[in-house]
Amino acid sequence: MEVKTADLCDDYPDKLRIASPGLKSFGGVKSFHGPISTVQVKDDNVLVRKALETIPPGNVLVVDGMGSQNCALMGGNLAAIAEKRNLAGVIIHGYIRDSLEVADTDVGVLALGTFPLKSKKEGKGEESIPLTFGNVVWHPGDYAYVDEDGVVLAAEKLHD
Repeated sequence: MEVKTADLCDDYPDKLRIASPGLKSFGGVKSFHGPISTVQVKDDNVLVRKALETIPPGNVLVVDGMGSQNCALMGGNLAAIAEKRNLAGVIIHGYIRDSLEVADTDVGVLALGTFPLKSKKEGKGEESIPLTFGNVVWHPGDYAYVDEDGVVLAAEKLHD
């Protein structure tokens, strides 16, 4: 079921947090929604992979890569994991690589842009914590709604 962010803004203006523009869509799915799972990392995607392999199907993985321009936090292999596990999407405050492979997956992927260098593999970072970027706080368990018009967040599910 497609949920339009503009309709949510019209129907629930007092229940939404609207993320600042700036994230670009790279995945094959442009409109997605689901409960949020979070990780915060810096130039290291071990926890990103772990989350993609373990969070519940239908969830949206939100990755705060602190906007680092040093490397990509996700590429075609990780996008394939998200697709295989039926995750709704991935939102990255950072960069991806293998953008053509990511575009071929049946998963939503938002990121700041592309960068060809892979990340470190040290396992550093934090999981399941509130994140702050895009002028909003991303709480684990809240709902993210994404389409071509933007990203909105709600503390509860706002659709059937």
